[in-house]
Amino acid sequence: MTTDTLVAPGHDAANRVRAVRQRHARRGDRGTVRGHAYTLYLVALFAVFYLVPVVHARSTSPALVSVGPLAETVPPACALAVAVCWGAQVTGRFWGPLVVQPFLLHVLMSTDISPTLYLGTIARRRLTYAGTAGLLSVCAAAYLATDLFDDLDTAVQGLVSVLGLSALAAFAWLWGQVRALRDNLVLACAVGGAALVVAGVSRAAPDGAVGLWLLAGVLATTAAALGRAALGSIRSADLARLARDSARASQAQAYAWTGTLHHALDLYRPEPHGFTSALIHPDGRLRGHLSQGAIRALRTPGRASAGVALLLIGGAVLTHGAAGRESEPALWLWVLGSICVYLGSGWVGETWRGLRDELTLAPLFGGWWGGVLARTLVWPVVTVTSGTLLGGGLAVVVRWEHHSGRTGGTVLLVAGSVVLVLGARFLREMKLHLPLELLLPIVTPLGDLSGLRLVAWQFDGFVVVAIGIAVMGALPSAAGATALAIGVAACCVWTGLRRTGWAHRGLLSRLGRV
Repeated sequence: MTTDTLVAPGHDAANRVRAVRQRHARRGDRGTVRGHAYTLYLVALFAVFYLVPVVHARSTSPALVSVGPLAETVPPACALAVAVCWGAQVTGRFWGPLVVQPFLLHVLMSTDISPTLYLGTIARRRLTYAGTAGLLSVCAAAYLATDLFDDLDTAVQGLVSVLGLSALAAFAWLWGQVRALRDNLVLACAVGGAALVVAGVSRAAPDGAVGLWLLAGVLATTAAALGRAALGSIRSADLARLARDSARASQAQAYAWTGTLHHALDLYRPEPHGFTSALIHPDGRLRGHLSQGAIRALRTPGRASAGVALLLIGGAVLTHGAAGRESEPALWLWVLGSICVYLGSGWVGETWRGLRDELTLAPLFGGWWGGVLARTLVWPVVTVTSGTLLGGGLAVVVRWEHHSGRTGGTVLLVAGSVVLVLGARFLREMKLHLPLELLLPIVTPLGDLSGLRLVAWQFDGFVVVAIGIAVMGALPSAAGATALAIGVAACCVWTGLRRTGWAHRGLLSRLGRV
């Protein structure tokens, strides 16, 4: 059977689409009954050994977080709704529900069938799955961590609100993919304004339940209107852009399944544009290292702006947590701020990728082995340090009475945290393909623990930052914690250079010159 047979003019459009999808589902790599049975077996084991004990422990112990009065619950719920809607829109811009296999999309696009017919079914099915998964996840998290379901009236209001939030997130996911950037900005502003109005009404109302019911009604109404508009926009979707997104998603999925998640994420980096001629002086000489880094950052303005914002926020949170590291909440703030700085250090410039690519190439021109690092690391080091210290300075100014008397130790801890974060970022960016030795099993009485090693390798930067900050918080001396951070960062830099194989080449090059 050929494609021309499947899309013969005598068939109904729906039957033609169904025939193409059935033929694609019967390809050689489709799932077998034994494979599906093994998946159900793993799900059953997870439920018996993990889910059931957790649910039993929650039913016999008090909740970790108390919901409290309903009037105080509505503003955090509004903030959560705004964050979920914005996150769904951003996710849809990169990987939306209409992303399908490139070959299947090419076959369907080659016909005279309207995109609404073959993309609408895929969108409705995936939105149903996403909404259901979001509803179950939020309800499970609320049951395990809060006392929301202890009271029947509160449980009903919370369940209705979560249902509206799940529907809104699913349709915002589709909206972010099928609508232009201007429409997404309009929706983001509208959702933020509606959240402020609902929070204000809840504060003014004498009964807090009015605000929660109002929030549920606004979420349901917005989800219904947004879903109708988003599904109607499928007919005018940019099929060329969808084909590019599907091809990129297929390649990223292949990278992720083969253990190189960092390469999959690199595919979604924004392409630099503009300011190409600004990298050199009018007389033909290259600009300075700091100027080159700033110009390269301006070539990706969105990513650079997000990086600067994360550096400022992370610096403020990091400083506040480091100043009161004796308490457990402050330690969590310290870790959270360091992770924000870690993310911002990668987004603030594009020199990390160029450094990795240049270090893995052969030294064709025989330059000094330290010149590559000096040329590419000046901009990220200066930007991360200044951005973090500026955010920390703002935190100290705003809450001076809480930080006075501990400024010296806090500065040392913040400086050590920045050094640790830069070392972890260097370790992550120098990562190449997955080493085959990590696939070897680790047999223990608790089972095969090789999966933990793979996870640690995939997210090594986060692991270094989290464990390093936790150990720094456990040390009584700020100077000792800073020295530890410097030592860990040095180990990260040396490990990163060994990953590229460049440390040995640079050392041998210098020895040869001597």
